[in-house]
Amino acid sequence: MKNPDYTIVRGEVDDIESIVQFQAKMAMESEGTTLDLEKVTKGVTAAMNDASKGIYWVAKVNGKAIGSLMVTREWSDWNNEWYWWIQSVYVLPDYRKHGVYKAMYSTLKEVAKENKVSQIRLYVDKTNHPAQQVYQRLGMQESHYLMYEENTND
Repeated sequence: MKNPDYTIVRGEVDDIESIVQFQAKMAMESEGTTLDLEKVTKGVTAAMNDASKGIYWVAKVNGKAIGSLMVTREWSDWNNEWYWWIQSVYVLPDYRKHGVYKAMYSTLKEVAKENKVSQIRLYVDKTNHPAQQVYQRLGMQESHYLMYEENTND
């Protein structure tokens, strides 16, 4: 396949179904996890209706969604600046290695600069080496922070 002619747009309500499917595929591919589609649909819809929860960016070819990512915000009281977190990245397999994520990331960086965002961050599974290589090629560097978590719903 030659490089697709795609556009990067802010996600809209019409993109919810595609984004939900992307999340289910991403969870299965990256972690072997099956997601509850009803719960994911509610989560994506909640973010779509409330930008404080997250903003989606969608790559499209001829109006068809081929990839997406979500951005959430973090306020740094240390630096008096915003950080943006990239989450939920997915590109359909047929469109990988054609610059789709690079275009989404480039668009995101432009919007971040316009909004005076200090840093763009993301987390990636320790074993997902292909994704890590992509992020490094685009100029991102491994952070000195480790991530810890605890499930409080049990």
